[in-house]
Amino acid sequence: MFETMVKGYEMEKRRYPWETNSSGNQDGWWQSLMAEEHKGPAKRGRGGPSKPKRGKDGGGQSMDWVDWTRVLELQEKETVCYAEVIGFNQGGLLVRAQEFQGFVPRSHLLDNLSGRGKGDAFLENYVGEELELKVIECDPERGRIVLSERAAESQPGSRQNLLETLEKGQRMSGKVTNVTAFGLFIDLGGVEGLVHISELSWGRVGHPKEVAKAGDELEVVVLDMDSERGRVSLSVKRAGTNPWQTAQSKYPTGEEIEAEITEVVHFGAFARVEDGLEGLIHISQMGLHERLDPRLVLESGMKVQVRVIQVEPERQRLSLQLLGEPWNEENAPEPQLLDPPEDYG
Repeated sequence: MFETMVKGYEMEKRRYPWETNSSGNQDGWWQSLMAEEHKGPAKRGRGGPSKPKRGKDGGGQSMDWVDWTRVLELQEKETVCYAEVIGFNQGGLLVRAQEFQGFVPRSHLLDNLSGRGKGDAFLENYVGEELELKVIECDPERGRIVLSERAAESQPGSRQNLLETLEKGQRMSGKVTNVTAFGLFIDLGGVEGLVHISELSWGRVGHPKEVAKAGDELEVVVLDMDSERGRVSLSVKRAGTNPWQTAQSKYPTGEEIEAEITEVVHFGAFARVEDGLEGLIHISQMGLHERLDPRLVLESGMKVQVRVIQVEPERQRLSLQLLGEPWNEENAPEPQLLDPPEDYG
């Protein structure tokens, strides 16, 4: 079962590249399936780990035993079904009913938002329990059955109705159900959408957890959707005002303003002038010794004075020049010079 689901993911990720982060690593609940496939052992209840049988459902039976017609009917009619938890991994629960075996992502558990949804112990406590679920994804070709405990709380037909009535550009509010390295999952009321990290803010975001946590309510805008597969792409930043639209008139060339350092790198530092609007202070605009690493004299959170050099709204770029020497304040550590490169001088 796991092998079939993993192969299905490998094919699916080419269609939905937003499920893969910038470093090429899969995250979220499908990542756990990949981890199970590569590591082998899967926890199978309180008795300890046992290896899932490849090409089988974990109970020694062929995938032929699954009643796909019944599962598709459960999905189409949004009928509540019951399944027993027979195992778990870091992404969620493996469940089994009379007609099928499937996967319940951690973010689709009712208790996930209560603050108890952390660690393996949280999931292990489910083993042996019977859950009230709804099928939210069924793909016989890929051997994929995904279920949701949260969806079982919604009225019959509400999920499909929402998927059919969603429109691009529509503004909605939803609750954060899961935070991953590549974005946030938002529950719109029986339908879960993804806000990719690039759609969280008009400024730079190091990790989605900087923007929200599970349980937070956020305003979002629908970017795209696939009603057939239940895929919805959302944006948080487009629900607010784009600061780049007024950046050029608000911060003319030569203007001196205060900014806050948000990140320091070897080639300079990024500084926030307002929410969603960050600029780069290149190392050449810092007045530093040519062999002094900016990371030795600047740090995140430091307030500095800067001069606007150039604003490019269409490219969302803001170039800044550092004024003064903020590292020369009282009790500031003495800057250390970097070792020169071998071909220096």
